[in-house]
Amino acid sequence: MSEPLPPSGPDADPTSPGTSTGLLERTEVTPQLQEPGDHERFSHYVRKEKILESALSGEPVTALCGKKWIPGRNPDKFPVCPICKEIYQGLRDPQDGED
Repeated sequence: MSEPLPPSGPDADPTSPGTSTGLLERTEVTPQLQEPGDHERFSHYVRKEKILESALSGEPVTALCGKKWIPGRNPDKFPVCPICKEIYQGLRDPQDGED
């Protein structure tokens, strides 16, 4: 039979061989690809063909109100952007660069 290992802990001799564990802390850096703002709180109107292009290419879309982002969330869970809604109803001109 083998001998048990000597105790290791706060009272153990730091010069004696043994094992120890260390904790590596790191901060996860999330790249911010778009500006923070209302697009996080609202669902926006975007032209249908632009949504399809974005889904295929991964390029950002531009909403009627001018916000740019890469779609990825369910828009039904958020209220509609009031500026996009006014533009859609014909009360304002689109700001998405389209005619």
